[in-house]
Amino acid sequence: MSSMNQLLSQYLDPLLRGRRKDCRDIVKSALAEGIAPKHLYHDVLWPAMARVDQMYRGDQINVAAEHMATRINRTVADHLQTRLDRKPAINRCILITSAEGEAEEFSAQMCSDLFEAEGWDVFLVGGGVPQDEIVELVGQIRPDILLVVGSRPQDAPGVRALIEAVHQINACPTMNVMVSGGVFNRAGELWKEVKADLFAATAGEALELALEATPRTPQSIDPNAPKKRRRRRRPALLLATEGHA
Repeated sequence: MSSMNQLLSQYLDPLLRGRRKDCRDIVKSALAEGIAPKHLYHDVLWPAMARVDQMYRGDQINVAAEHMATRINRTVADHLQTRLDRKPAINRCILITSAEGEAEEFSAQMCSDLFEAEGWDVFLVGGGVPQDEIVELVGQIRPDILLVVGSRPQDAPGVRALIEAVHQINACPTMNVMVSGGVFNRAGELWKEVKADLFAATAGEALELALEATPRTPQSIDPNAPKKRRRRRRPALLLATEGHA
């Protein structure tokens, strides 16, 4: 793991200076040395973007540096994506959305690439999609997991509203909702407050949790909810009489 830490440090310097060719050359050399593309995703690209985000929020880099780093990472990921080893289909489906923003959508893209390589059927909508359209899509494709990536602090109420809307109309009762990255990585219990089922700090954790997750049940939606009373069926004659009233 120390070698991967060294590679990350080596990659971060040109990344933060906007040196596109240097970043590509470092990744090409790593591939030539036999490092698997998925390890570069998990141990270089993802932590590099986390570091860029941390520095940007701490006013250590400006908007220009953050944008250049994100676009370089995205170019590298596009190159690596075609080299990922792909497992057979596992008959599992995931819908991935994100906050609006280049960095947030890139995080969602990396998750999509990695889930797809593991045999998942992946639908990536990214950011800026209206809540009602996401709910409609959930009902159409009925995914096993809805993954929300890279939320910002101001997005938390919207994430909760989305989760509540999905459950309220029973769009896909067995689907688990997972949140990852962004503000959820910095606020320990926030994922519970927005009523998510699962939380993953990284794409690697998201993959592990998604594979281990069992389908939701009506009881898991709200174990404290009172049981609905079964309505008594009204006699057919009474219904017919009311219909002609």
